[in-house]
Amino acid sequence: MTQLNKLSPQDVAARLKRGEIRLVDIRNPDERAREHIEGSLAAPIGSLSSAGLKIDAGDAVVFHCKSGMRTDQNCELLSASVAGDAFILEGGIDGWKRAGLPTRANRSAPLELNRQVQMVAGLLILLGVIFGALVHPRITACRPLSAGLFFAGASGWCGMAHVLKIMPWNRSAGSA
Repeated sequence: MTQLNKLSPQDVAARLKRGEIRLVDIRNPDERAREHIEGSLAAPIGSLSSAGLKIDAGDAVVFHCKSGMRTDQNCELLSASVAGDAFILEGGIDGWKRAGLPTRANRSAPLELNRQVQMVAGLLILLGVIFGALVHPRITACRPLSAGLFFAGASGWCGMAHVLKIMPWNRSAGSA
């Protein structure tokens, strides 16, 4: 299994400033629309092979995600997608921010789709518990919701995410 060396956020910032590396953001477009590192290229991990990375052969590339977990899990795919040296930004964009380095944030962009799903699922469960306690114990959103969440985790397909994706506030999320 391929392992990529990790570079500290400070090291990446210095190399980026000197033009020695290309920084590639592998997060989903909705995550990147909300906040990203200035000068990074967008190449979502799900479409990395078709992302059309504009990187010269031999250039060093540093990949990053939110926390570093996705980059760690996809080392082989990431290293195979570039001809030069490949590295990982230690701690992802979260580590970058902890190091006090700047990001470009757009708080008017919708929350990331995964966060929206978590919020809606949590709210439906809470309402089911409240209605079950106050109105009737058989009223609950917990059973079908838990089945839906299990199915989403097992299959990789989330119906709630697909419904949320077409909501008006999410229609332009991938355009940043």
